[in-house]
Formats: sequence, C-alpha cells, structure tokens
Amino acid sequence: IEASLRVANFSKHYQLLAKEFDRTGFSFDVDRQLGGLLYIGDSALDDQDKLEELTNIKASLTTRYSTGKVCRDDAEQDCVELEPGLTRIMSTSRDYEELLWAWKGWRDAVGPSAKEDYVKYVELKNEAAQANDQPDTGAYWRSWYETEDLQGQVERLYEELGPLYLQLHTYVRRKLYDHYGPEKIDITGPIPAHLLGNMWAQTWGNIIDLCIPYPDVPSIDITDALVEQKYTPRLMFERSDDFFTSLGLIEMPELFWEKSMIEKPDDGRKVVCHASAWDFSNGKDFRIKQCTDITTDDFGTVHHEMGHIEYYLQYKDLPLLYRGGANPGFHEAVGDVLALSVTTPKHLYEIGLLPEPLDDPKIDLNYLMITALEKIAFLPFGYLMDQWRWSVFAGDTLPEDYNTKWWELRLKYQGLTPPIERTQDDFDPAAKFHIPNGTPYIRYFISRILQFQFQQAFCEASGHTGPLHQCDIYNSEEAGTKLGDMLKMGSSKPWPDALEAIVGSREMSAKPLIDYFQPLIDWLDQQNKANGDVLGWAAEGSNSNESEAEQLLATFNEEAQVEYAKATEASWAYFTNITDYNQQKS
Repeated sequence: IEASLRVANFSKHYQLLAKEFDRTGFSFDVDRQLGGLLYIGDSALDDQDKLEELTNIKASLTTRYSTGKVCRDDAEQDCVELEPGLTRIMSTSRDYEELLWAWKGWRDAVGPSAKEDYVKYVELKNEAAQANDQPDTGAYWRSWYETEDLQGQVERLYEELGPLYLQLHTYVRRKLYDHYGPEKIDITGPIPAHLLGNMWAQTWGNIIDLCIPYPDVPSIDITDALVEQKYTPRLMFERSDDFFTSLGLIEMPELFWEKSMIEKPDDGRKVVCHASAWDFSNGKDFRIKQCTDITTDDFGTVHHEMGHIEYYLQYKDLPLLYRGGANPGFHEAVGDVLALSVTTPKHLYEIGLLPEPLDDPKIDLNYLMITALEKIAFLPFGYLMDQWRWSVFAGDTLPEDYNTKWWELRLKYQGLTPPIERTQDDFDPAAKFHIPNGTPYIRYFISRILQFQFQQAFCEASGHTGPLHQCDIYNSEEAGTKLGDMLKMGSSKPWPDALEAIVGSREMSAKPLIDYFQPLIDWLDQQNKANGDVLGWAAEGSNSNESEAEQLLATFNEEAQVEYAKATEASWAYFTNITDYNQQKS
C-alpha cells in the first residue's frame, strides 16, 4: 500500500509539471509523451485521504479473493482453495452436486463480503476518472483505445461472431443433455453455469470429453504426455522460450529465470496464483508469477504469459511512457497467437508430445472443437464483463441491482443461468479475479479478434499454404520479423498504425476468426439440424410450446378484428361528425 501511494504522488508531481506546457506546435513524439503524463489513473485524486482509502479498498478486495477457500461441512481442517483444488474439481468432475458445491461455495466465500467495499470502490474510482477528464471509470478505460467509438466497434464485431457462438452453445447443450439428462438440462433453455468445466464458464475446453466429435481417433490432449515425459514447470517455460527464439526473437534473460515464480510455493506462503507477467520498469527485470500445473491448459497459458514478456523485451529501450501494448488487446493477443501454432497437432508432434503425425480430417475437427471451446465459447464472456462494469460505473446499474444485472447479461449473451437461486445478498461478479482486482476485460475480447488477424498475416509471411487452422509458424524468421517489428513499436504510435504494420489494414476484422473455424461451423450446423435442435435459448419460466403460440395468434386474430373494427368505427364517426360525444368515444 505504501509503495502504491508513493508512486501515486510521483505521478501527480510530474502531471503538474506537464500541465505547465502549451503543446501547440510540439512534435508528435513530445506531444504524445507529455499527454501520457497528464492521465494518471487513481493518482489523479487530489484528496490524499481518498487516495489512501481507495488503495486500501483495492488491497482488501484482492486479498479477499486470493485467500478465499471453501470448507466441507464448515470443517476448517477440510478446506479447498481456488488454485488448484476448486479449479480441478470444476475441470474434471462430472458430478452435478459436487460441481454445485464448488461453484456455490466459491461465490459464498468471496462474494457477499466484497460488495460494500466494491460500492465504495466504484465511487472513488469515478472521482479519479473525473480528475482525468472523463465522466466515469468505464469511459476512462475506453479512452486508452484512442478511438471515439470503441463500444460501437466491439458491438459490430460481436454481432458478426454471435452466430458462431449460437451453433456451439446449441451443440454443447445437447451433449450436456445426453450426459446429465432432462431433469438437469432444458434442451431449449439456458445451460446451468456450473457444468462447463470452468469456475466462471468463460471457456469450456475442460469438457471436451463430452463434446469431442470423434472420440475414437487419437487424442491431441497432451496432459498425459507431459506427465509421462516428466515435464516440470521449468521445462514447459523452456519449451515456450524455444518457440520465441525459433522465430528469431529475444530469448529470456537469466534474471527472468532467477526471479520468476512459476510454481506454487510449498513453504506455506499465501500467494495470488492467477497467472501474470510483470515488467519492473527498469529495462532488465521481467518476471512471471504462475502456479503452473502440468496440463494441456497450462501449457497454453505458459505461452500466453511468455508472450507478454517477449513484448516487454522488445520495447524495453523505448521511453518509459511508450512501454506498453499498442492497445491493451495487443498485449493479450501476442501470447495467444503463438498458442495457435503451439497447440496444432503438427507442432505437438514436432516437439515430441504426440507420438505420430496426425493428418486426418476427423482429428482436424477434434482440434477445431478443442480450440472453439476455448476461443468461441469465451467471446460473450469477454464482451459482457465490461458491459456490466461500464453500466455500474456510469450509474445505470445501482448496488441493489448488481447481481441481477450480472445474471441478465450472462443469460443474454452466454445463454447461462445460475444453478441455484441468486439474490441481491449475493455478489457473484466478485468471484472473478478481474472484478476485485480492477483489471479491465474488454482487452481479452479484442485480443480474440486480433490474434486471428495476426495469425493470418504471420502464416502468409511464413509461406504456409492450406487451411489457417493447420498453420504452425515455428522456425519462421519471416513471421518473427513481422511480429518483432510490431512489438518494438510499443505504444509509440496509435494502435491502427501497429495493426497496419502486421495485417495491412487499420481496422479490426472478425473474418480471419470466422475463416479459421469455418469447417467446424459447417459441421456444427449439420449436427444441430440433424438433432432437431433450435439455436438460442428460452428465458427461464417462458413458454416454448409452439402449438400454444399458434393458438394464441389465432385467438388474437379473431378478437383483434372485432376490437380494431370498433376503434376504427369510432374514429370514422368523429372525423365525419365532429361533436364532443364522438370525440370522447374515439
């Protein structure tokens, strides 16, 4: 807390100095850097007491989340933390009641007690945003993208991608129905939120065993291979480092290996296990903090976090104010785009994690399904997280409606419903790390778009021919050069400049993502039609009986003719004989 306050005062000092300049006529570079000094986040609060209060609240929210645990039968000696315990239950159990215990327990442990802090957090964050010349914190966060219509842009992208999600949702709902039965799954309704292999139902890859198109062909899940080959967290990170150097990019410095925490400490310390990459702003100290598990999922996470470190290394010699992603989504996309190559059957065979090359259309469909459960399933969650916060910060959603609004959005965009009744005494948004930690989330949605644009450009540079989902840019220095040139720009130019440097266009586009998944989209459409399943979901408690709807329309048609004829007759009477009596009747 003391360090945060010290940095806040430092930022405030230089903000005041920067305000003394009239930047008219300054060069683009000097003007851009001085502008960066003016907008300093929470540090802009003038009232030192309020700044200290906000800093303490942020620490309290994060600590509550990081130390949360769920105990069986209130027995303090039989408790499970989120990582790895609850996460493993959510990812591996197929027991409806056990999943419900973990899901509800986590939300009970970290939600209700956070609400009072969060209400005050919103108030103080908005004061800080206004001190940065923005009406509220949502607007301040959106200003980082240097575009007038970020909300319109992401809405357009989501509308393009919505049909993909509907196909996937409908297929997965059918598979859950087959497994859990009609007493648990409404085949036309939303999906209970605890059954999708993830505490927040943000990605669904952990239920691939229920959803795999062709279960009898060789698996491309590498968890068993990682364990059999005695992979350690260190070896997983070394594999990732090898990928970067194969592209001609910068290898991890020795200090990275010395200082990073890539395993959960076994000395009793409590740590924030959520994986993250750290830049210590001195041009030489870069670290990752991750409680790495030896799984396929964490193999991808390792590459994602290493992507952040590579970005730091590439722009470390720029002025400090330029040491950041072109926009927040760029930073997230860099690691993810590499994971698109790393997880291909071709690459896994090349590095010895698959026993044979797997060139089979069925394996291709399985691979696309695995990827879709991570990428497409995430899209509405990535979109709605900040839809909720923007509404809260703008004052459109009041504290008494926090939880109601949360589940309205989960239903509207994800087609999910809570497995048990939720009330305003609950505060379920606080069960997701980025809410108590105050990390904006639309960056992750944007990164899902950008990574496929990047992948298409890198694959073209590498000389790849064939479907985009089969591309592996490993060992392509041509692709590495294109990537490295963009990374070196940091935030020194507006993000459309950086995007144009890679893809030749200044606009985000969903088309490469759609092209990547097109074979799976076509297959899902066939499967859903063959099953007779209807895309979408009926709201809980609504009537989905079409014959009853037809009867309602027939009754309406019959009665409406009578009522509308009477109304028209009254109007006719008035317009052809204007009297007080006829005016009253009309």
